[in-house]
Amino acid sequence: MKRLLYVVLVAAFAVALVSAAGCQESQTPGDKKARLIAAENMELKKQIAQKDKEIEGLKTQYTVRLKLEQSKLAECRQKTADCQQELKEGMEKTVNDVLVAALEESAKIREENATLKEEIAKLKGEAAGPEEAGKTE
Repeated sequence: MKRLLYVVLVAAFAVALVSAAGCQESQTPGDKKARLIAAENMELKKQIAQKDKEIEGLKTQYTVRLKLEQSKLAECRQKTADCQQELKEGMEKTVNDVLVAALEESAKIREENATLKEEIAKLKGEAAGPEEAGKTE
């Protein structure tokens, strides 16, 4: 009886082992390929996600740099406009100062010219006077 029990247990174990092995799905080459493709797809999705993060970071950096450069450009344009205004005002003042000085100098020359004309006329009158006085005597 022990022997019979031993044979039955071994047979039951063998049947259980064979049925367990038969229940497992056998992997065909197509299944292996599908699993490899799925794993590769997962890896590619991770890489895409990482690249998307890098792109977003670069976009942020670009936006910050663009705003900074636009700010610098606006500042430079303002400085240029200020310099042009200062130059214009300086030129107007210089031209005005030169014009005023030239007009003042011209007035002085006219005044001096008039004085000299009077002196010349006076001297001519005095010079003509003694000649006429000598003729009448």
